[in-house]
Amino acid sequence: MPILSKKRLWTTTVVAALALGFAGPASAADVNNAKNAGFESGLTNWTCSANSGTTVSSPVHGGSAALKATPAGQDNAKCVQTVAVKPSSTYTLSAWVQGGYAYLGATGTGTTDVSTWTPDTASWKQLTTTFTTGASTTSVTVYTHGWYGQAAYLADDVSVYGPDGGGGGDPTPTVPAAPAGLAVSGTSSSSVSLSWNAVSGATGYNVYRNGTKITAVTGTSATVTGLAASTSYSFQVTAVNSAGESVKSGPVTGTTTASPGDGGSALPKHAVTGYWQNFNNGATVQKLSAVQSQYDIIAVAFADATTTPGAVTFNLDSAGLGGYTVDQFKADIKAKQAAGKKVVVSVGGQNGTVSVSDPTSAANFANSVYALMQTYGFDGVDIDLENGLNATYMSQALRSLSAKAGSGLILTMAPQTIDMQSTSNAYFQTALNVKDILTVVNMQYYNSGSMLGCDGKVYSQGSVDFLTALACIQLEGGLSPSQVGLGLPASTSGAGSGYVSPSVVNNALDCLTKGTGCGSFKPSKTYPDLRGAMTWSTNWDAAAGNAWSNTVGPHVHGLP
Repeated sequence: MPILSKKRLWTTTVVAALALGFAGPASAADVNNAKNAGFESGLTNWTCSANSGTTVSSPVHGGSAALKATPAGQDNAKCVQTVAVKPSSTYTLSAWVQGGYAYLGATGTGTTDVSTWTPDTASWKQLTTTFTTGASTTSVTVYTHGWYGQAAYLADDVSVYGPDGGGGGDPTPTVPAAPAGLAVSGTSSSSVSLSWNAVSGATGYNVYRNGTKITAVTGTSATVTGLAASTSYSFQVTAVNSAGESVKSGPVTGTTTASPGDGGSALPKHAVTGYWQNFNNGATVQKLSAVQSQYDIIAVAFADATTTPGAVTFNLDSAGLGGYTVDQFKADIKAKQAAGKKVVVSVGGQNGTVSVSDPTSAANFANSVYALMQTYGFDGVDIDLENGLNATYMSQALRSLSAKAGSGLILTMAPQTIDMQSTSNAYFQTALNVKDILTVVNMQYYNSGSMLGCDGKVYSQGSVDFLTALACIQLEGGLSPSQVGLGLPASTSGAGSGYVSPSVVNNALDCLTKGTGCGSFKPSKTYPDLRGAMTWSTNWDAAAGNAWSNTVGPHVHGLP
């Protein structure tokens, strides 16, 4: 995807990010003046540019439909509605949005036109602004749109709340019906995932465990965590809106899986990941036993695709590694684990061709990776698919693998920078979908063009700002700090571009965890639980005298 011009993106008039929802009454006579505010009647009363808008049944914030508008070319997917208002009156404009960059504005107010926006969000987010009409203003135009070249945005439950303009809005909501279709969609030794059908008119849902409310969500799924292993729980769900809460749904029973045990030593709070090359490309040829002790997670690169869709296997390159045998390899894995290290098998790489795109290939992936774990003793899997992935079915595959392997599974990812620019990107979606079983995402801050940071500015690779401003997107986009690591090449030979000295890596780690060592970008807060750093590869590190791990390793392990 071409990198958005900083000038184009940020100096163009920023028109409001959907801020339309129910913001609370200003007086007893106030109403929502928007028509078809929840898109339950399709696009009635709305007009979208270049046929960019449609309605979808999932995901929705409330009711059974939401707007989905997709920018394309020079069209930013603008959807508008003319709303009747009273002169010299104040209105609150609000809405719930999700997906790519989303904007909202009101024009023709007769005073000061208003706008607000949000970059992107993986879950429903309410945005709000207000405007006052002029002395002769009887209608305004409210609009939403996305941004050029960005992902589609979703909007729902639009509200222009204030004095009745006489145009007639949607009817007053009634208490919604109880949700139907409640089912258990997944389990682990400490969690149960639930899903249910959307309820017309609902703006949210309450989840009950054994009769007690434990969480509230806006979507039609939830994962309940912190549960005991091998234990059954009863779950129910209610639907809510401004009129009240429905009766409880029928109950379902979810039973957590058995705990697999401690699986060896736990990962340290701050960890270093290194990729071990199962091939000879000019870097130092290593047996696994020779990998520097500073590495806490060793990712064996790579598993191989098979002729079965989604399935992978592993073939040790004994000839290329100087006669390294499978038995020696297995013994070295056990020795590393005995020393407190984790060894995972990596799937993908620059030339990886594994495709998980339907339920069958998802099952094949989970079954084949679990078979490799049993055969070689791997602690888990690393997802390094650089040629795209399907968030729905990769998430399904990883949950299936987790159910087989238990809570001791180590799950890591190594996306490219472009994959983590927005929570609407498939890689980012996958990470958020499996957040409860995810160990760490070590994004590759190399072989990259310039990218946007979380502050909307453009940064070039090879600087401390590139590392910190891009990491901020993940840290503020839904991942826990303990699930974020910085991935860099161990030497100039390890990547085509993007190498920085180990001291720059350490400065970025300090900036994110302690607020020191920053460049021009300084995060608004610190993240002392940041997981650590990753490098490609242990072999290139060894070729450079282990300069990277000898510098970054102790620094990571010494973080607060």
